[in-house]
Amino acid sequence: SIALIAPAGRVQSPKPACLESLGELGNGEMQKRGIQRMTKRLFELEEAEGGFDQFTRSYKTFGVQRQPDNSLFFKEWAPAAEALFLTGDFNGWDKFSHPYTKKDFGKWELILPPKHDKSPAVDHHTKLKVVVHTKEGERLYRISPWAKYVKREEKSVIYDWVHWDPPQPYNVIHSRPTKPTSLRIYEAHVGIASPEGKIASYTNFTNNVLPRIKDLGYNCIQLMAVMEHAYYASFGYQITSFFAASSRYGTPDELKELIDVAHSMGIVVLLDVVHSHASKNTEDGLNHFDGSNSCYFHSPPRGEHTLWDSRLFNYSSWEVLRFLLSNLRWWMEEYRFDGFRFDGITSMLYHHHGIGTGFSGDYSEYFGLQVDEDSLVYLMLANHILHTLYPDCITVAEDVSGMPALCRPVEEGGLGFDYRLAMAIPDKWIQILKELKDEDWNIGNITHTLTNRRYGEKCIAYAESHDQALVGDKTLAFWLMDKEMYTNMSSMIPMNPIINRGIQLHKMIRLVTHGLGGEGYLNFIGNEFGHPEWLDFPREGNNQSYHYARRQFNLVDMDHLRYCQLYAFDRDMNRTEDKYGWLAAPPAYVSAKHEEDKVIVFDRANVVFIFNFHPNKSFQGYRVGVEVPGKYKIKLDSDMAQYGGHGRLDHSTEFFTEAQPFNGRSNSILVNIFNITLLTHQRSSFVECHRAVDFEHTSNVNPGLL
Repeated sequence: SIALIAPAGRVQSPKPACLESLGELGNGEMQKRGIQRMTKRLFELEEAEGGFDQFTRSYKTFGVQRQPDNSLFFKEWAPAAEALFLTGDFNGWDKFSHPYTKKDFGKWELILPPKHDKSPAVDHHTKLKVVVHTKEGERLYRISPWAKYVKREEKSVIYDWVHWDPPQPYNVIHSRPTKPTSLRIYEAHVGIASPEGKIASYTNFTNNVLPRIKDLGYNCIQLMAVMEHAYYASFGYQITSFFAASSRYGTPDELKELIDVAHSMGIVVLLDVVHSHASKNTEDGLNHFDGSNSCYFHSPPRGEHTLWDSRLFNYSSWEVLRFLLSNLRWWMEEYRFDGFRFDGITSMLYHHHGIGTGFSGDYSEYFGLQVDEDSLVYLMLANHILHTLYPDCITVAEDVSGMPALCRPVEEGGLGFDYRLAMAIPDKWIQILKELKDEDWNIGNITHTLTNRRYGEKCIAYAESHDQALVGDKTLAFWLMDKEMYTNMSSMIPMNPIINRGIQLHKMIRLVTHGLGGEGYLNFIGNEFGHPEWLDFPREGNNQSYHYARRQFNLVDMDHLRYCQLYAFDRDMNRTEDKYGWLAAPPAYVSAKHEEDKVIVFDRANVVFIFNFHPNKSFQGYRVGVEVPGKYKIKLDSDMAQYGGHGRLDHSTEFFTEAQPFNGRSNSILVNIFNITLLTHQRSSFVECHRAVDFEHTSNVNPGLL
C-alpha cells in the first residue's frame, strides 16, 4: 500500500495526528494545554459576555447602530485615548460638538438622537470621522475599526468612513447550498475578472463570471481581496477596514447579490480572510487607532512583521478576540459567505513567523517555545465557534510549515480546519518546468509530492494559484508555451511542437493533480483555459497599468483559438469528478510509477487513471493493474480532438480484465497509451477476455507528443 506522509518530505504519520498519537511522541502536552486554554476562554466568555454567541455579535453593538427610534448609538474601544469626538457631514465637521462618554475597560459611547422629522441624525452615504485626542495632546482623525463601508475619492489617497444604512437594503432570495462532498474551488479576484483594462465590478462578476464558473463544474468560489485594502496592488493582503467590503468593486448590496446568485447556482462562496496581520496605515487603518503603538496589536518589535511591513494582532487581548471573532461572524451573517480561507497561518503559528526558518518534519519544530500559543488558541476558538454555529461552514488553512493536527477536530487538540492547502504541489510543478528537460522528469518524485500528506487531514490540491501567476513568475501555460502563445494558438493552423507539448502537458498536470493530490481541488481564475503571461497590478513600477491586471475571457470565446479546448477539458474533468467523486474517496492506490516509461497509474473511486509523460514514446499492449474484475471503458481522454488532442483512441473499445495479478492489484488489462487515459469499471458486466484490446493504430508518433 502507498505510504501517506507529511508534506514536503516531512515525517511519516501512520495514523491521525491527534492528541493520542502526538502524546506518544512526547508532544501531547501542547495539545492538552491548547484545549485547556480554549476551554478556559469559552468559560470566561460565558461568565462575562453571556457566551460566544453574544460575544461574536459585537458588530451589532460597536461602530454605529441605528436604534428602533432612529437614534444612532456609537461605540468604540480606544483604551489609550484621552477623549473621543464624532465629526462628519452631519455636524458640518465640527470637531468638538459631539463628544463620546468614557466607559469602563477603554470603551467610549455616544448617542445621537434623531432629527426633528424622526429620521437618523446621520444620513445614508455621508461621511464620518472619529476624532481621537491622545494623552500627549495630539488630535488624530480615524475611521472606526467597525466601519462597514469606506470609500476613496478619486483624487484622494485616504479612504473615508461612509455611513451605510440604505433605505431599501438587499433582500436575500436563495438559501445556502448544501456543503459539497467533493470541493472544487474556483479562486477568483473580482477586480481582475474582465478583459478590460480597469477594475471590474461585483455586478460584472455576477453577470459574466458566475455562469462560466457554473459551466466549468466548480462548486465553490474563493473570493480574494474583498476585505477593504487601501493599496490595490497588495492583492488584498494589507487590510485597512476589516468589516468593509471593498468599495472599488461596488456597493455592499452588489456583493450580497453576487453571493446570493452563486447560491442559486449551487455554488458555495468562501472569503479569503486575513487575520494574520493588518496594514500599517493609520488614517484609514487600525494602526495607532487610539494614538498608542499597541491597541489591537502587540507593541513593537513583537507587533511588527518585518517581511510584510505590517502590524501583528495581540490574540491574547479580550477586545482583539471580540473584534476578530465578530469579524468572522459578520461575513457569515451579513453577506452569507459559507466559510473562509485563512491566509498566513504560518506567520500566526510561530513567533518567528516562518521567516528564515525551514521545516524538516521533526516534531520539535512544531511543538516548543517557538509556537505562539495565543494564536493557536485563537484559531481553535475560531474553528470551534464557526463549526458550532454553522455546521456546514468550510475553513481552509494556508500553512507552509506542515503543522500536525491543523485539520484535526478541536476536541482532539487539533486546530479544527476542514482543509489545508497542499502548497508543495504547485512549487513542484514550477520547479520541474523551470529546471528539468522532459526526459529528466522524476516520476517517483512527482508521485511522492502528490501523495505526501498527513493521514487523516484533508488537502486542497492545485497545480497553480494566484501565487504562481504574480509578476516575477508566470502561469503554467506561459511556462510551457511562452511567446508561442501570441502567434500559434489558432486551431486553423497545425500545432507546432511547442504548442503541442504545452497543451498536452497543461491538461495532464491538472488532471494528475486533481486525481492524486488531495481531497479538494483549486484553480485560479483564467488558468483553466491556459491564461497567458502573468498577473501584475497597477503600481508606480508599471506606470499604473492595468494591462496585466485582467483576465482575458475573450480568448475562450474565440472558437478558432485553442484556449477553448483547454477550457473544455477543465470543464469535463470537473464534471467527471462530479460523477465519480474521487475527491471524496479515500486516497488513491498508485500501482505504477515507472521511471523509464514515464508512466503513472493509480485507481481511486472506481476509476483508473493512466498517464504517459514520456516525451517521445507511446505504448501498445501496456499492462495495467486493476483491482475489480470485469469490463472497463474510457470516460475521459485528453487526446480527444475537442481538447486539442489527436483523437487516436477508439472510445467504443471495451477493456476486459485478465485474472493476472499485476503491480499489487488482483487483475490487469492491456491498453495502448498515448496521452492520458481515464478508465472506469463497468459494474453492469463482469466478463473476462484473455486478449489485448487493440487501439486505432498510429505510427511515427511525433517526438513532441505526450
